[in-house]
Amino acid sequence: MKMKRFDLDVWEEILVTLTRNKTRSLLTAFGIFWGIFMLVALMGGAQGMQQMLSREFEGFATNSGFIGSNKTGKAYKGFQQGRTWDLENADVERIRRSVGEVEVITPSQARWGINIIYGERSIDGTLKGLYPEYGKIEEPLISHGRYLNDMDVRERRRVCIIGKRIYETLFPGGENPCGQSVKINGIYYQVIGVSMSTGNISVQGRSETSVIIPFTTMQQNYNLGQKVQLLCYTAKKGYSISEVEEKVAQVVKRAHYIHPDDSQALVQVNAEAMFSMMDNLFSGVRILGWMVGLGTLLAGAIGVSNIMMVTVKERTTEIGIRRAIGARPGDILRQILSESMVLTVFAGMAGITLAVFLLNAVETNLSTPEAVVHFQISFWEAIGSCILLLCLGLLAGLAPAYRAMSIKPIDAIRDE
Repeated sequence: MKMKRFDLDVWEEILVTLTRNKTRSLLTAFGIFWGIFMLVALMGGAQGMQQMLSREFEGFATNSGFIGSNKTGKAYKGFQQGRTWDLENADVERIRRSVGEVEVITPSQARWGINIIYGERSIDGTLKGLYPEYGKIEEPLISHGRYLNDMDVRERRRVCIIGKRIYETLFPGGENPCGQSVKINGIYYQVIGVSMSTGNISVQGRSETSVIIPFTTMQQNYNLGQKVQLLCYTAKKGYSISEVEEKVAQVVKRAHYIHPDDSQALVQVNAEAMFSMMDNLFSGVRILGWMVGLGTLLAGAIGVSNIMMVTVKERTTEIGIRRAIGARPGDILRQILSESMVLTVFAGMAGITLAVFLLNAVETNLSTPEAVVHFQISFWEAIGSCILLLCLGLLAGLAPAYRAMSIKPIDAIRDE
């Protein structure tokens, strides 16, 4: 006569297992909980920090480079070491003509500690002399009016674009300042635009506290002649700044009789390398987060496997009797695997939930109406974490499950 299949109450067995081994169960669950919590928190934190940093770089060309002058470090063609020299307007055309990999090349002048006055209000800031092409390197976010144009440069107009903080200080009512005149170090300039750029990565002073005027107006008003403080350029698509900057340096050195091997005479900044370094940094943070989280999860999974092995050993007689009255090997397998997966998944989901709440609190505190920073993990990352928990629970229960299946009823009764 065929014996009736034994009906296993999985949830009851899980409760019994956890109750019998409270201390071990709690320690194992905490390992899984902490591992998935660390994984999700580090993933979301790295994403949010990367967004915050990207916001600081907002509007800034990543494929840009800058070059300035410094005292020479070597004697060359009759000129002594330590000679002072300056970049000049003609260098722009020299580079444009000789270095085909350069897409945009434009000069820049700046004066720091200027005083901007409108009516009874005043604020200190930076005065920048630029060409319209500079907008391709540090893109302005114009909220009122317009940016510089070629006519402003050609006619040396006394016009200006003011930064966000200057606008908020001089025009607190939020009115349109275009057409109004502001006094900058004794010279009146007509406001033609407002730049609301807030990125902290900017050249020769922060955008928020800068006033931009035409480059030619700057040279004329301050008797700068043909001198240029800084040359700014970008590379064409397919070329890196590292490839271009050496050619740019050679052109400048040749024009100003500087030794070809003099590394001191030029001050060069490779913005592309800085952006690449930050990308590598955050890639490393993400990899570290995965390593820490997965390592902790693996340790937790090993703990789950160990506690299930102990449970199987303690329940040898019980499992043997169940086999004797009709429980099939598949029933025992499902029972042990279910217990392992439930312990893993419940602890893991608690870790995910806490991590999500924590990331949400951080996101709420750090986000502003102007710029929202997302610290939360994506939907598919959450799904992937759940699948990972299921796989770990399954793997952790395999060895104990096969040990339970190998128990023979006669051996179990003999042990008893």
